[in-house]
Formats: sequence, C-alpha cells, structure tokens
Amino acid sequence: MFRYILLFAINIVYFNSFSYWQQRVEYNINIDFNHKNHQFVGQQNLIYFNNSPDTINKVFFHLYFNAFQPGSMMDVRSRSLPDPDSRVMDRISKLKKNEIGFHEIKMIQQSGMKLEYYIQGTVLEVKLQNPLLPNQSTDFYLEYSSQVPKQIRRSGRNNKEGIDYSMAQWFPKIAEYDKDGWHANPYIAREFYAPWGDFDVSISIHKDYVVAATGILQSQINDNQKKTWRFKAEDVHDFVWAADPDYVHDILKVNSENLELHFYYQKSSDEMVQNWKKLQDDTAEAFKFINKKFGKYPYSKYSIIQGGDGGMEYPMATLITGERTYSSLLSVTIHEVLHSWYQMLLGTNESYLAWMDEGFTSFAQNITFLNKFNNIYNLDLINPLKKSYNRYYNFVKTGLEESLSTHSDHFSTNEAYGVGSYTKGAIFLMQLSYIIGEDNLYKGLRRYYNQWKFKHPNEYNFIRIMEKVSGIELDWYLDYWIKTIHQIDYSVEVRDKDNKYLGIIISRIGKMPMPIEVEIQYDDFSTANYYIPLSIMRGEKDLGDNVVLLKDWEWVNEHYEFDIDLSEKKITKIEINPSGKMADVDKTNDIIKF
Repeated sequence: MFRYILLFAINIVYFNSFSYWQQRVEYNINIDFNHKNHQFVGQQNLIYFNNSPDTINKVFFHLYFNAFQPGSMMDVRSRSLPDPDSRVMDRISKLKKNEIGFHEIKMIQQSGMKLEYYIQGTVLEVKLQNPLLPNQSTDFYLEYSSQVPKQIRRSGRNNKEGIDYSMAQWFPKIAEYDKDGWHANPYIAREFYAPWGDFDVSISIHKDYVVAATGILQSQINDNQKKTWRFKAEDVHDFVWAADPDYVHDILKVNSENLELHFYYQKSSDEMVQNWKKLQDDTAEAFKFINKKFGKYPYSKYSIIQGGDGGMEYPMATLITGERTYSSLLSVTIHEVLHSWYQMLLGTNESYLAWMDEGFTSFAQNITFLNKFNNIYNLDLINPLKKSYNRYYNFVKTGLEESLSTHSDHFSTNEAYGVGSYTKGAIFLMQLSYIIGEDNLYKGLRRYYNQWKFKHPNEYNFIRIMEKVSGIELDWYLDYWIKTIHQIDYSVEVRDKDNKYLGIIISRIGKMPMPIEVEIQYDDFSTANYYIPLSIMRGEKDLGDNVVLLKDWEWVNEHYEFDIDLSEKKITKIEINPSGKMADVDKTNDIIKF
C-alpha cells in the first residue's frame, strides 16, 4: 500500500511541476495631482500573490517615467538607431528639468517593515525582508512623488492636439514573474508584460478636469478646488487614465452586447465632432462583429480617449490622437479595440511575442474591415491582407529582416520590428488559414481565446490548439516562419511527354517548405485544382470535392513532379498559389501561360 501511495504522491508532484500558474496582484492607489507643476504624490498599497513553485527573495517594479530624462536608455537608443521613431528622435535629450519625467521613491515597506531598494533607470529592485514562499502572499506599501513628462511617447502632458494629460505607464508597476523568471525589462521603446490583478485607483485633481480611465467609475467627491475620481477594474494587467478640462464625454449603450462605449474628445473643429459622432455607431458595429468572430468581450465598458501620440491599447480603454480623416480615425480605433483580445485578454509576453500581439490584431483588423467597412477600405476579397503581403515582399528585398523571436527592444531597426511584428505577424494567421483551412482558423482562434483569456499564453499554447482543431502538425510552420528568416519561393515548369501527358514540375527555391496549391485553366474557362501536402503535416485541410489530392512532398526533395492528361482540353495557364495566401517572395515564376 505504501508503494502505491508514494507513486500517487510522485505523480501529483510531477503533474504540478508542469501545470500552468500565474502571479496575481491587487493595487490600491491614491494620488494627489498638482496641475500647475504637473506633479503628483502617490500612496500605493498592493498585495502580491506568489502562485509559483518558487521562493521569491526580491521583486522588481517598473518606473516608466524615468525613461523621459536626457541620457536614459530610451534617449540613447533613439539617437543610435538608423531609423528612430519620429515621435522620439532626439527630443528626450533636449528636455528641461521641468519637462522630464521621474518617479522618486520616498518609502517602500513590506508588511510594515522598510525595505532596501536600488533604482537603475526605469527599474526598481527591492530586497524582501521576508522571503515570499510558494502559494503565499505579501503586501507592499509605497510612497512616491512623480512628474509627468512633456508628451513624447505614449504618456505625458500637453500632447500635440492639446490634451492636458495622457497618463499611461504612470505608476510603479510590479514586473511579471513567470516560469522563465523575472521580466524586469527597462523601458526603452515598446512592449509591456505584467501580472493580472485588480485596481482600485483614486485620482484627486482640480475640479475643472474630466477624467477618463480604465475600469468603472465608483464615485466623484468634491473637496474645495479638487475632485477625487475613484475607479475600479477587475482582472486587468494595467491601468490608464487621461484628463482634460475640455473633454466632451459621450456614452453609447450597446444593449445586445451588455456594453457601454465611452468617447472622450475635444471639439476642436466641426469636422472632428462629426467624425467622433459617426465613430460611435461604427464602433458598436465593430464590437458586435468581433464578439461573434473572435470571442466575447468580457467587460461592461470600453473607453475611446483622445490623447497620447498615435494609438495605444490599454485594458478597457485606448488613447488615440483624434484629429484625423474618418477612415484613419475608424482604423486606429478598431485596431486598438482589437488589442482588447490580443494582449489585454490574451496577455502574451509582448517583449518576445509582439507578433502575437500586433500581428494578430492587424489580421483581425483587416477581417473586420472586410466584413463591416469594406466600402471604406476596399480590401481584396480573396486575400484581404494583400497589401500586407506586398509590404513584406518589399521589405525582404532590403535585407534588413530579423527573426520574430528577437526581443522587441533589440531589433536593429524600427522597420524590422514594425514589418516583422505587424505585417509578418498578420501574414502568419492568413497563411495559417491557407495551411489548415479558413473554418479551422476561426474555430481555433475562438478556442484559443476562450481557453487562454485572462492568462499569459505563448506561441506553443496557440499552435497546439490549432493542431487540435485541424488535426495537422504545425511545429514546422512555427519554427520556419517565426524563428528564422527563411523565405518561401516556389516555381513551376512543364515538360511534354509524348504529347499525351504534361509533366508539371514544382521546385522549391527558398528554404521554407509549404504545401502547394496548383490551378490549371483551360480554353473553355474551366479549371482543375491540385493540392500537394507536406509529409511533415501528417494530414491536410478539407479540400472539398473539386480538388485532386496528390501524394505527400518530402521536404528534403527540392523538386516535385506530377502528370496531367493533355487529351481532354487545351491548357491556357498553370499557376501555383492562385489565392496569393502563401507568401511566395517571387511571383514571376509562379505562372506559365500557353
């Protein structure tokens, strides 16, 4: 009996060692804001839950405002890149003392005991008095004073459209700890990664200001010349707010989705007001479509807030610049809305998986355009990402492409990051539909969402779901498209066989293997379609009744040949990849005309 009990215990330990876990945090933040000097003092309580199997002896916090100081890593990096972000350039290096951003930590305690800490740039390292054991929690208390920087990147004061405060990445935020350890990345340019939790935030600011924020407004309390706005948000991993005395605040209730849409903007022109009014119904329609296509938005509120320096996503809200043409305003809104799915709810580690964040969002944006707003955007009906493919093809010619496994801050150029994360990441999904079929793609995306929302999925979690849905092995696709810069390039040739049969020869020129679709057109305008699966797929998509399934292609072979009968009809054209969904970098050798 003891032997069986011991084996059972070992099995439990083995299972738990490989089971998923994630950390959790509960914030209670109170800030007193002085709009005259753009500074605030903060008191912050947080309870940190260690759900890991590890004992934690130190913790890290992000101090994002410290990036906006001359000589910071963000400043140096921007001035070192061959193609710096036009919003940053050398602007940080020129900030005056009253224009920089900073967080000055006055005190940090653990359970009432003062802690030793060390600040290096945008990272606060804290040594714990009492180690935090597995499945235990501890509480921290911080006091700090901060200055809001002049608007340069995402957060700041007095943006180019006159919004007083765009408050993103504004508080000391505890870093993420996962199975790979701490992710205390300095704030240099881009992405974010943080534990899930609850926020209770009170903002005391001059009474003339209208405040927009993540979460649900709980109260507004007047106290002489100030008003305290209190917001709560549950199960989010960040908190954003913005404030301006001239905000117009419109609310649209979308009863069918159990959703309130909030719009905050300035009346800077008649055209802008018209655009923002029109935006409201279109945003509601977008939410209805996205909920059905990709999974149900779980919160009861979403806010679209004029502010920031372009468009940036946050939980339950976005900051966007608003003085745009209507097509641009709708485009940036839908893109940021879709980040509520890809990053705000499917909380990937953006630093390494920006393509799963920006790429999946860009894909879903185009699908939403195609189905709801194609009268505005006029996308290709067969391949709505056709422009993205062309952008990728043009970029490949520059020789600047880098692997999508590169950390987002470590790309050698901004263009390599942008084309890789947004464009190649979006093509990843469209090309996946080419491999496993469109129905399986959307079924898999919904399953991925429902299984991994409120968690931190990675690329393997995603691809495993797609394998389960399709019955096709896909590890090769992930390895080639994401972890290398190998390209897809196939060609087609023919050879006559005694005027009775035509040999069709497909050659793999690029290093990345793919299943191949071949279409033959005849002089009576009819077509015949053939499909060549890869043996390493261990299966193929549903081909329907009008496609001939050929034998598997072993990827080590550079050439593949099959014959067709010439006795029936006259051939006018042979084409590989007729849908254009396979990202073949050279289309000049994809077609033969007779």
